[in-house]
Amino acid sequence: MERDNVAGFIGDLKSDTTLQMAQLLYLYGYTQISYGAGDSLLSDRKMYPNVFRTVPDNEMQYVAIVKLLKKLKWNWVGIITSDDEYGEREIQQLSKHLTDHGICIEFKILVSIINIMAWAIHDIYNYQKNKEPESVKSLHRLKNKVARYVKAIYNKGSNNKKTHFKEKGDWTSSLDIIPISRCNARCSPGYRKAPRGRIHACCYDCIPCSEGEVSNLTDSEHCFRCPEDEWPDKKKVECIPKIYEFLSYENDTMASVFSFISLIFSAVTLFVLVKFISNRNTPIVRANNRTVSFILLTSILLSFLSVFLFLGRPVDITCKLRQISFGIFFSIAVASVLAKTTTVCIAFKATKPDSSWKKWVTVKIFNSLVLTCSSVQVLICVIWLSVSPPYQEYDMHSSPGKIIIQCNEGSVIGFYSVLGYIGFLAAVSFVLAFMVRTLPDSFNEAKYITFSMLVFCSVWIVWIPVYLSAKGKYMVTVEIFAILASSAGLLGCIFFPKCYIIILKPEMNTRKKTLHIK
Repeated sequence: MERDNVAGFIGDLKSDTTLQMAQLLYLYGYTQISYGAGDSLLSDRKMYPNVFRTVPDNEMQYVAIVKLLKKLKWNWVGIITSDDEYGEREIQQLSKHLTDHGICIEFKILVSIINIMAWAIHDIYNYQKNKEPESVKSLHRLKNKVARYVKAIYNKGSNNKKTHFKEKGDWTSSLDIIPISRCNARCSPGYRKAPRGRIHACCYDCIPCSEGEVSNLTDSEHCFRCPEDEWPDKKKVECIPKIYEFLSYENDTMASVFSFISLIFSAVTLFVLVKFISNRNTPIVRANNRTVSFILLTSILLSFLSVFLFLGRPVDITCKLRQISFGIFFSIAVASVLAKTTTVCIAFKATKPDSSWKKWVTVKIFNSLVLTCSSVQVLICVIWLSVSPPYQEYDMHSSPGKIIIQCNEGSVIGFYSVLGYIGFLAAVSFVLAFMVRTLPDSFNEAKYITFSMLVFCSVWIVWIPVYLSAKGKYMVTVEIFAILASSAGLLGCIFFPKCYIIILKPEMNTRKKTLHIK
């Protein structure tokens, strides 16, 4: 081996001199081994085929820096590097790594090697005096420590004096908390990030998740909508099952109240019916057709009992029965009232000599009137059930956090046809009763029928807008109240005056007091 042949060169520590040496040595085909240069340009084998390094290039440092910042949860940094071509390349490459990982760069400062880092720190604080984001305020608490740190480095480099500062770990042990370097506080779970409209993506507002949405991560970009059968908890962190809502015996006091009221009125109606049956041969019971009175009392009793179809969890069968039974029972009741009103009208016309109305004063006529009017309602209900019957449905969206179990009426036309027909019978009864309300007779029911129909119509006229504006179990509550109120109106206005005479004034229940009742 010849000793005078040059095999290669070792050096340099710095990237800029290594690059210059590489360009020169390339001309002569010499190999260069660098023990400190980390410039990524040296990794280009086409441009620098003869350069080798014993240290990794800066790319590895950039990756490590990013991992460190991620570990510290920093997203708001500044870059300080040397004021030369190498420093400019370093800024470009490091900036790309940072921005690719969502880390924002607030400032970039190029400094001369002279006086080391002191001038850079000075420039940073001057910069912060003019523009100080909320999240970097904590850096001010480090100002004195940074100054001491820079001074210690400078002194050691200039006079090689030993300091008690890089030996006892004063830098880390003296800190109360890990410094925070963020543009703003992190968004907690239940919130999402919203851009502020500034140039830096790291500056954002934290806004709560919208209704029905959750986020279970810190600094979440988006909130996620819960499934249809679930709803966010109070903190909007996780989805929890929605609550089933219906007029429940277990959870709703109103259900128990309605049950109690319905049973009380049913018992009273049954008592009146028993009294009327036991006194069926007395003039006051025979007045205005006792058979129709029995039918009317029975239909009122069934109307009170139909309330129980509206209570509890609705299913398909109860959804079909509740409106159909309500419609038919009320039609029978109002048809009976109409028959009683017609009885009063015809009976007084038949009292005149040679009146042609006498042939119409028969029980069969009035019973047939009840049967005919009720049959029309039954036909409407049959058509409704055949075309589009009511059914159980789950309403997921009307009430936040709840699944409303309710009855869908199926055909809206069918539902309002039933109500409309009842209203028609009630209106006819009211008009006829109002016309004959002043006829003289101790047992004349016309004025009582007038009051009963006035109560009945008032309840259902008020019910319509309230029902349409209510939702879920409150719709059911409104309808139950209307059924109870209107049924109680019929019972009280028509039968309580007669019960008063039967029970407390039996001396008035004589044939002398009767003019037209048979």
